[in-house]
Amino acid sequence: MAIVVHGTATPAHTTERDGGLPEVRRPSAVAPRDARELSKQFFVRLRQLEEGTRAYQYARNTLIEMNMSMVRYVARRYRHRGDDMEDIVQVGTIGLIKAIDRFDLSREVEFSTFAVPYILGEIKRFFRDTGWAVHVPRRLQELRTELARAKEQLHTTLDRDPTVAELAAHLRLPEEDVIEGLVAANGYSADSLDTPVDPDPLDQRRALTEVLGADDPALETVEDLHTLAPLLRQLDARERRIIELRFGQEMTQSQIGAELGVSQMHVSRLLNRTLSQLRTGMLTDPQPDPTPGP
Repeated sequence: MAIVVHGTATPAHTTERDGGLPEVRRPSAVAPRDARELSKQFFVRLRQLEEGTRAYQYARNTLIEMNMSMVRYVARRYRHRGDDMEDIVQVGTIGLIKAIDRFDLSREVEFSTFAVPYILGEIKRFFRDTGWAVHVPRRLQELRTELARAKEQLHTTLDRDPTVAELAAHLRLPEEDVIEGLVAANGYSADSLDTPVDPDPLDQRRALTEVLGADDPALETVEDLHTLAPLLRQLDARERRIIELRFGQEMTQSQIGAELGVSQMHVSRLLNRTLSQLRTGMLTDPQPDPTPGP
């Protein structure tokens, strides 16, 4: 038997060490047509060998190297995405290895037909898991791709950017779904907070951090709640109950009175006294909370 590598016939021999398989000195240089024929021999022998043996590892590794051209062929489809091609090839190789481990010659299917979906699946999973700056549901990731394709088609037809209604009609989706997909698409890529936002003739450019954001009024509320928590724990059970019914469940004083079996007037006095106590506590210097938090 001879193995043709780049048009040169290189004698092949079998050895007991390699489990009776031909020795392929440069598996990665085997032409795709020869790789298909050799792969069949290696798959037959691979299923007969004991996993973990030297002969098994030789057969498996040779199959991987001989079929790497298939991975590179699939990976080239994504060369315009801006990702490192070596990373894409490495991810695709994982799919190739899975296909080799799961391939069954008895199915009478070409290995390439069986392996390509595995390779594609790993590459697509790679882009899905690492391509987005912000994680969004898979449904919206796929919708982003559909929207991009629809935008391109409609722009060619209309000679302008399509509206939400036109995109929805083209994709046969509700406008709400289209809007959700367009918003989610913003999470695909992100800019650094140190990115200059405008050129400065003095080479003193402002970064995004200098122009984004504002004081959040809710921060004061957080501070107030943090101060209020230990004061609430110092109230007795009935006072805490009244506070909960009035401000938690937004019940009227009459409703609270009916709930507790007291008059509305009595509820009013208790509520005023409790609120005054809490107000005074918040205006004084905070004392250590005697009750440990959860």
